[in-house]
Amino acid sequence: MEGLFNDDGLIRTAFASIGIEAPHFFTNPNWALFMICLLRVWQFGSAMVIFLAALKGVSQDLYEAASIDGAGKWTQFFHITVPLITPVIFYNLVTQLVQAFQEFNGPYIITKGGPLGSTTLMSLLVYNNAFQSYNMGKACAEAWVLFLILMVFTAIAFWSQKHWVYYADEDGR
Repeated sequence: MEGLFNDDGLIRTAFASIGIEAPHFFTNPNWALFMICLLRVWQFGSAMVIFLAALKGVSQDLYEAASIDGAGKWTQFFHITVPLITPVIFYNLVTQLVQAFQEFNGPYIITKGGPLGSTTLMSLLVYNNAFQSYNMGKACAEAWVLFLILMVFTAIAFWSQKHWVYYADEDGR
């Protein structure tokens, strides 16, 4: 993906061919973090496979019954599909949240935390303090802060699931 947005990459060349000067995506602090986020979205494949498996697990009989009752496609989606895949949505929410906070490869490989520190994420900060500055105490403290932040967000997700996640084997309690 980096090659697409480099100064001589496909995107900048396409913009130049129509007379528009594209920004310097990885050297402009205003664009660099956006590009790292775009890279992360590009890597959403494993979660998508899990979503597809969940969609395949929804019984077609439910859709047929809803059609007979006069439900349209949008009604079927919001009243059958979404409730039945909420456990998978919850699982992907938690795992992607943890992966987002642990993102290291993109910022390290592409920008090394630059320009002007705009892509220095928490995991890269821990790495820099531990293995570049050899300040293990500070790196350890930052890792604990990262752990606590993740623990709070995960606890909120688990607390909120009782309000929006549907489990088919629940007995109505």
